[in-house]
Amino acid sequence: MTVKKTGNIYPNIFRFNLGNFEITTILDGLVQRDGPYPIFGQNKDEEDVHKLCKQNFLPEKKFEHGFTPLIINTGNEIILFDTGNGKLNEENGKLIDLIEYSGYRHEDISKIVITHCHPDHIGGLMYIEDGYFKNASIIIGEVEYESWKTGKNIPDQRKANKELFEKICMPLSDRMEFIRPDQDVVTGITAVNGFGHSPGHMCYSIESDNKSLFFAADITNHFVVSMQVPDWHVMFDDNKEMAVESRKRILSMLASSKIPMIGYHMPFPAIGFVEKNSSPGYNWVPVSYQLSF
Repeated sequence: MTVKKTGNIYPNIFRFNLGNFEITTILDGLVQRDGPYPIFGQNKDEEDVHKLCKQNFLPEKKFEHGFTPLIINTGNEIILFDTGNGKLNEENGKLIDLIEYSGYRHEDISKIVITHCHPDHIGGLMYIEDGYFKNASIIIGEVEYESWKTGKNIPDQRKANKELFEKICMPLSDRMEFIRPDQDVVTGITAVNGFGHSPGHMCYSIESDNKSLFFAADITNHFVVSMQVPDWHVMFDDNKEMAVESRKRILSMLASSKIPMIGYHMPFPAIGFVEKNSSPGYNWVPVSYQLSF
């Protein structure tokens, strides 16, 4: 008898408490791509990238990319950070189903925080045209919004992305609130300058009952070929040198403070610690049971 294989299965919801906040990470989808070179290590030789992959037990010519929106239940509001691929890629856009599978309802979301306007973060806003998220305001960085609206500091490689922004985000402007670094979304959730990956890319510091967490969004796009070598250029970064500066600054802060980090493209559940290594970079230490208490 031949037994049919059913395919790979991945966990896609992870939840824990941070003080009085309930935190949920959601795996909106996964893609397997050729690479990581030349997407990662654009300013290096291909052999350098292959060597680093091999040292970390990773394939040299393939890599996996996950997409992880974040939900924070503060007790008063339910806040969604980024919306995944949405209708741009139905195979990797399962946000509505996963929100409801996690125990929430889409209409419970009171705020949607967009860290930046790349497609895999704004695609889910298209669900709004189908009647979803009807009770949510949209919070976005002021610099980020104005950059995409005017085209200032938007590189040529993002032309299609700008057109997507105009299609998806501009019609929702009347529902948007604009935020700057060091301003609060709500008490305990504060915007942090992470500019470079996109013109106004924002990270968020999260604190509740003397416990801390950091949502780094896309400050680093891979747990090895970006985090271990923060000076390496990444194709996804719109301003390469500014992205390097922000990456090094934030990773250094996290390594020193030992605050756990959620990264949008880190291996699911996308939560871990940043550890200084012997080179100029950092190691990713995945969370185990540290957040269970």
